[in-house]
Amino acid sequence: MLAPNWGFRLDRDMTKNISRRRFIWSALSSGVAMSALPACANAPERSLRPIERGAGFLKQIQTPAEALISRAKLGGDVAFCVADARTGNILEEYKAGLKQPPASVAKALTAAYALDVLGANHQFETRVVVTGGVKNGVVQGDLILAGGGDPTLDTDALAALAAKVKAAGITSVKGGFKVWGGALPSVRTIDTGQPDHVGYSPAVSGLNLNFNRVHFEWRRSGGQYTVTMEGRSEKHRPAVKFARMAVEARSLPVYIYKDRGGRDEWSVARGALGNGGARWLPVRKPEIYAGDVFQTFARSQGITLGAPSSVGKLPSGETVARHQSAPLQDILRNMLKWSTNLTAECVGMAATAKRSGSRPAGLKASAKAMNGWARDKFGLTSMSFVDHSGLGEASRISATDMMRALRALRQESGLKTLLKRFHFRDEQRRILKNHPVEVHAKTGTLNFVSGLGGFVDLPDGTELVFAIFAANMKQRAGLGKDDRERPPGGASWNRRAKTLQQALIERWSVLYAA
Repeated sequence: MLAPNWGFRLDRDMTKNISRRRFIWSALSSGVAMSALPACANAPERSLRPIERGAGFLKQIQTPAEALISRAKLGGDVAFCVADARTGNILEEYKAGLKQPPASVAKALTAAYALDVLGANHQFETRVVVTGGVKNGVVQGDLILAGGGDPTLDTDALAALAAKVKAAGITSVKGGFKVWGGALPSVRTIDTGQPDHVGYSPAVSGLNLNFNRVHFEWRRSGGQYTVTMEGRSEKHRPAVKFARMAVEARSLPVYIYKDRGGRDEWSVARGALGNGGARWLPVRKPEIYAGDVFQTFARSQGITLGAPSSVGKLPSGETVARHQSAPLQDILRNMLKWSTNLTAECVGMAATAKRSGSRPAGLKASAKAMNGWARDKFGLTSMSFVDHSGLGEASRISATDMMRALRALRQESGLKTLLKRFHFRDEQRRILKNHPVEVHAKTGTLNFVSGLGGFVDLPDGTELVFAIFAANMKQRAGLGKDDRERPPGGASWNRRAKTLQQALIERWSVLYAA
């Protein structure tokens, strides 16, 4: 971690046991600081003990923002805007009108959009619908697993739903087993620029399971590999048939995906596996995935279902079992904490569907509707998102507009209470749990893109609202698609960006305390 340049130096014997960060903590808490030794040619007339100075002196010696930005060596563009959260008065800004990619900071606006349109208590519902009626426990027509856009549906919930179908008295089905995800548009991958195998860019549908990821695990024994593909959850590990993995004798590429025969067909390079391991892979056929897992649990309840098949239109019928998600406010809190892209896309498109009265055509159309909402509600003229998660690099917003939106949302929807607490770190990257400044913010990270937006609570009660965006789009553009999971230089660039964010917040914490 790069420490701020305080602009003065204390005697070595006096500082060997006092870190720079401890020094600023003391200053932030008390409002006073120790000065440097007197700079004069003659011998000092008094003791060389440090002299207490007021808060004004500490403000004078803060490193300028331009110097902090230069020191970070990020290339590209850095922009920020910080204001008094109570009055809205801008305290400091740098290229604040520049349109930058927000990355996952965009999720803060998506959360506000969903809360405004759907309401904090909104719950997504997944149902089991039967057609033709039920006679003596036998469904006379089809049984349909119908999604309601729930981004948090997991394997445990499907197990409970199958038990409810059994409790409803159903023992068998004459017709077929159907799955329906038409409550939301079907999207093959959130961002087409991402590698096929990354779990953070799965498909999106009205019927989702386990964030549309399948658990791939491998073990080597006697020169051969045993692989499993499971819809794993906290309580259950059902094997799935719709997704298959083959180990092939090659070095690169590590993963190859093919859509073959209605299945997700994967192959992996033998040379990349080692002795064993596991990872989550994205699902491209979420409705079939959910149907595959539900079929397993129905069978465990004594109900035999055929292979799942997708239907484009939900047939009318009787609902015999249902599962409701947690309230939207809880879903959003977890989305902002874990930055789950699927959740953002689902809640964003669900909000657009309700606001417009019809299902959006896709992610871009839904994002465009959210852009219009933000323009009408907050006057955000720079906002042009292409999705709800911030994963698409073409999304743009200025630091000024993001700050303005965050401030308005702080007062209107209580967004601050949903944001994750940001932790300061020392030079060894260790979390400083007792730092006197508290920050609630949303982070955003893409390759060579980093953002942070939220609120700063100072010890004296002052509250700041801010947005910081950094992006080196030239360096990002030079990446091949296969490099985007772990690009050369990406980790160190991201660390320097986060160091800059912390240094700017520490600067503001001194300059703008009451």
